[in-house]
Amino acid sequence: MDEMEEELKCPVCGSFFREPIILPCSHNICLACARNILVQTPDAESPQSSRASGSGVSEYDYLDLDKMSLYSETDSGYGSYGGFVSAPTTPCQKSPNGVRVFPPSMPPPPQAQHHLLPHTGVLPPVPRNSCLTCPQCHRSLTLDDRGLRGFPKNRVLEGVVDRYQQSKAAALKCQLCEKNPREATVMCEQCDVFYCDPCRLRCHPPRGPLAKHRLVPPAQGRISRRASPRKISTCTEHELENLSMYCVQCKTPVCYQCLEDGKHSTHEVKALGAMWKLHKGQLSQVLNVLSDRATEAKEFLVQLRNMVQHIQENGVEFEACLVAQCDALIEALNRRKAQLLSRVTKEHEHKLSVVRDQISHCTVKLRQTTGLMEYCLEVIKENDPSGFLQISDALIRRVHMTENQWGKGSLTPRMSSDFDLTLDSGPLLQTIHQLDFVQMKVPAAPILQLEECCTQSNSATLSWKQPPLSTIAVDGYILELDDGNGGQFREVYVGTETICTVDGLHFNSNYRSRVKAFNSSGVGQYSKILVMQTSEIAWFTFDSASAHPDIILSNDNLTVTCNSYDDRVIMGNTGFSRGVHYWEMTIDRYDNHPDPAFGIARSDVMKDVMLGKDDKAWAMYVDNNRSWFMHNNSHTNRTDGGLGKGATVGVLLDFSRGILLFLINDEQQGPVAFNTLEGTYYPAISLNRNVQVTLHSGLPIPDFYTPGESEPAGSVC
Repeated sequence: MDEMEEELKCPVCGSFFREPIILPCSHNICLACARNILVQTPDAESPQSSRASGSGVSEYDYLDLDKMSLYSETDSGYGSYGGFVSAPTTPCQKSPNGVRVFPPSMPPPPQAQHHLLPHTGVLPPVPRNSCLTCPQCHRSLTLDDRGLRGFPKNRVLEGVVDRYQQSKAAALKCQLCEKNPREATVMCEQCDVFYCDPCRLRCHPPRGPLAKHRLVPPAQGRISRRASPRKISTCTEHELENLSMYCVQCKTPVCYQCLEDGKHSTHEVKALGAMWKLHKGQLSQVLNVLSDRATEAKEFLVQLRNMVQHIQENGVEFEACLVAQCDALIEALNRRKAQLLSRVTKEHEHKLSVVRDQISHCTVKLRQTTGLMEYCLEVIKENDPSGFLQISDALIRRVHMTENQWGKGSLTPRMSSDFDLTLDSGPLLQTIHQLDFVQMKVPAAPILQLEECCTQSNSATLSWKQPPLSTIAVDGYILELDDGNGGQFREVYVGTETICTVDGLHFNSNYRSRVKAFNSSGVGQYSKILVMQTSEIAWFTFDSASAHPDIILSNDNLTVTCNSYDDRVIMGNTGFSRGVHYWEMTIDRYDNHPDPAFGIARSDVMKDVMLGKDDKAWAMYVDNNRSWFMHNNSHTNRTDGGLGKGATVGVLLDFSRGILLFLINDEQQGPVAFNTLEGTYYPAISLNRNVQVTLHSGLPIPDFYTPGESEPAGSVC
């Protein structure tokens, strides 16, 4: 019951309700608190449309409730509804709109306000034009001559508060302590208030009229409260009369005197007890609904708490996965670092080897050259001409040879000291900076929105959406339907839209449909399968898009004629491939004995010759006396009986037997015209300017015909 406690506290004082009254806006407030927040308005500004009425809410203008009160909390001079102490200390100080604040300039302390009213039983007079603003909805109303007595007392709420307080096992607290209430020591049976010793001495002195009050221990007072009889509510307009009836129009209890001379005399009234039981039943019903919602809310809270646990577990798992992935990247980078360092080391050793070899070679040559130079200098010092000439040629040759050995390139380093390796780390650094979470999961299964899925004729519209809590990106959807006969699913749509209409389905067929989503990570699960039934009857019209240019259509493409003397072909806009279908055409005009042809055709039939002239049509052509069947320009089965204005031609196509037959004026014309029909056929007719016909589709099978065992009727794209 602890959750109910806030419902039992006054919005002004914050304590449990004491003598609560019901405002016209249905909110409750303590009687003393209502007195404390009264404001007075000038006579000229007194709103007349919101007078308080003790007999109900009929005098309260609910249209004005929807408007912000001119005397609301923000402009009345009353700062807050936090408690009595928040009332202004300078009463009658006018705000810009002339509102004055009550109570008087020296308001009694809160303790006195709570106990003076029960003792005297009479409220101090309320100033004229007093205005009261609801502390919850901030809607304002002006009191009438009855003042606060014009508001009905909420006896039910008062009883609930008493029972709630009695149910508390803790020690009874003083009801007049402002902060940290002390334990009550006595209860006054007349005041119905629990006092601690300091508050009793201050607010309930044992002198004067209060000396006659009976003070009892708190426990005994609780028992006496529980055993006290239920108070009988009296009429606010006729205080000596008990409320015994209920005004249906005003939705308020009334007394007999209200019915005799009051404003309720012409209203519908019912017995108070009957309405009490009725409203209790209604409250019980709505409480059952609310209880279901509360149960759902509890289950939802359990789900949310489980989600918290799952989020924590998934978070730890995901963090571990992230750390492992980053560690793997670091390990791969270290391996690559070691490989690159190995290459640098090899290059370093290679350069040193080449340079050292060149140093060694150059050192040897330089030593040889220096030795030769020193030897030649010593030879030059000799004074023996003949001896010199004997070796001079050889020395000159050796010097030339040695000098040539120091030719071009011999004094150039074979290896550069710079390393030709340059590490291209830019793309990797950019990749590291761009490293982010990508879609690691395939999309969840979409949800088919049943309220938006429907069928019309031989078309089906499907709508779907992603689960509400799914945050996985979706690149597109794949919609699949079966063949309407329990066969395999096939793709009918791939794209980003979440609604799709599929045309050209079979009539009277049950199609299973499902949808799945996909993204860069793959394809998700299928949605639940939805079964949709197409129309049982094949409704169609003439197809203006495929008609010969000489054809003239009207009546929403149901009536056709031609402006040429030559025969022209027009087909229906729906093709049939299975089932049993029947349609009729009424002859609206028949001049000069023409011979129109009726039947079925493939989609590529010739349009500028009589129907049946080629191998793409199966037809019956008829004049005013007789008829013939014709296919691929072959005429068969001449039958007596022709057409005239007002005649009706029927066409019956039965795929279960693979046959086509014709009727004129509800009578079969000749034998079965064609058989072994398979594939897709469209209704067709050829006529010239002397004939006008009107199509009637979606008709029941004639009574004389019994169709064979067949598949459901259908059409194809």
